[in-house]
Amino acid sequence: MNILLMGNPNVGKSVLFSRLTGTRTIASNYPGTTVEFIKGSLKLGQEQAEIIDTPGTYTLEPTSKAEEVAAEMLKEGDLIINVVDATNLERNLNLTLQLLERPVPVIVALNMWDDTHHRGINIDTVKLEELLGVPVIPTVGVTGQGIRELVRRLPEAATPKVTYASSDERWAKIGDIVSQVQSLSHRHHTWRDVLEDLSNHPVGGAVFALLVLAATFFVIRFIGEGIINYVTDPLFNWLWTPLLMKLGLALGSGGFWHDILIGKLINGEIGYLQSFGLLSTGIYIPLAVVLPYIVAFYFALGILEDVGYLPRLAVLMDTLLHRLGLHGYAIIPTILGFGCNVPAVMATRILESRKERFIAATLISIGIPCAALQAMIIGLVGQQGMQYVAIVYGSLFASWIIIGLILNRAVKGFSPELIIEIPPYRFPPWRVVGEKLWLRVFSFIKEALPIVLGTVLVVNILYMLGVFDFIANIAAPVLTGLLGLPKETVVALSIGFLRKDIAVGMLAPLGLTAKQLVISTTVLAMVFPCVATFVILTRELGARDMLKATGIMLAAALIVGSLQNLIL
Repeated sequence: MNILLMGNPNVGKSVLFSRLTGTRTIASNYPGTTVEFIKGSLKLGQEQAEIIDTPGTYTLEPTSKAEEVAAEMLKEGDLIINVVDATNLERNLNLTLQLLERPVPVIVALNMWDDTHHRGINIDTVKLEELLGVPVIPTVGVTGQGIRELVRRLPEAATPKVTYASSDERWAKIGDIVSQVQSLSHRHHTWRDVLEDLSNHPVGGAVFALLVLAATFFVIRFIGEGIINYVTDPLFNWLWTPLLMKLGLALGSGGFWHDILIGKLINGEIGYLQSFGLLSTGIYIPLAVVLPYIVAFYFALGILEDVGYLPRLAVLMDTLLHRLGLHGYAIIPTILGFGCNVPAVMATRILESRKERFIAATLISIGIPCAALQAMIIGLVGQQGMQYVAIVYGSLFASWIIIGLILNRAVKGFSPELIIEIPPYRFPPWRVVGEKLWLRVFSFIKEALPIVLGTVLVVNILYMLGVFDFIANIAAPVLTGLLGLPKETVVALSIGFLRKDIAVGMLAPLGLTAKQLVISTTVLAMVFPCVATFVILTRELGARDMLKATGIMLAAALIVGSLQNLIL
């Protein structure tokens, strides 16, 4: 049996899904698309049911790729759990009535039930069940309230076979239902109400957003550096380094296999950022340098997601992003890009027009450094002073704005208005935050470690064959003339296509000045996304638009790098 979880965005579907399935989940792409859905299993008596968390949608008359997939997946469902935000009954019932017109049994989970009491909303669930003709169960996904009752009543899911001639008729029916089942009572404002009003205010919201983003950056750096200083570095220094030194002696302290596995020794010692061996740099960068910041970023992102702040940030950013040919919800994939560009580009599917998806994916690839790259920029450029890190980020932000303004005029298409549900603020469900953190971190390790090891191996072999010397001689006029960089940096810039964090690490032994570090890291951040992002860009945009985006990245990187060389 296939059970579909369907509902508007931000109604708590993911939390409810986690309650129903635990951690037995698999992420998949819908056939023929890159729109992802999650599936897990639930035991119903002697039968094993498959629970599918479909993309959030407001309607079965889709306006985006994600909504198209949600509507298409109806054909695969044997039963639908319609997750409804109890605090926004009127808007949510539009999808509910559309589902009731389909020949698939439906049961309604009236989620966020606890918030109705906080907001003075009273809903007669017995009357609502009678009017809809399907079971209605109040639930609180965060605490698990009502989940057992929901599972118990799944066999009662019904198909009332109603039909509405038009959208106007459907909305008239919704108004009639709400008037019969819902009443409001007075209640005093709470501190959460005050916070919601503040974060929605045009001026206060901007100040609040800056404080939230600054606090998020501080938390990410505090947690990331804490893990590095007290966990990963001590483990490598106390346990891994002695093992590698013994292995190096066994390999004769030099030669082909020593250089491949251990790398070059720096003053007789292993330099994890410079030795460039499979077991030294290849292991150290993803696990000891990058992973701590990945953990910190996804922990902070999980909290922002589940507290309910990101939709408010989307509304706040809508005016600015419309000038770039986007709408406010593009801030979600943009923020994801600070963790990893791959899920960020995939998340552009939530945008409604092809123009928006192209601009968003291009801007993410150019101006949004992933957590792995940020860790290396802060670690390497930050040694020269944080003002140089600020120049790198300032250059990327200015490029993001200017290129967006140009693309908005140059790319044909439309940018629709933002229509988004604003959920109430709530305390994050720590269990769900932890589960999402584990899944995202595990996904990073599974993806990044093989790529980093492969990159290190390829670089070592190409070094031995003299390929990089050949490329460096050809590229020298551009590197030294336009960018003011030594020709040796061509190796790092070339490797950036495979893995940018590795590429920045390769700048460390070159003895670059602060100016050269700023230029080289900025160009690396802008010129090409990693190979994994390229694959996703091709799948999301098509080969033709991917090549257009690549041309824009290359031109932008050379222009910005040349300007930095002139100005600094």
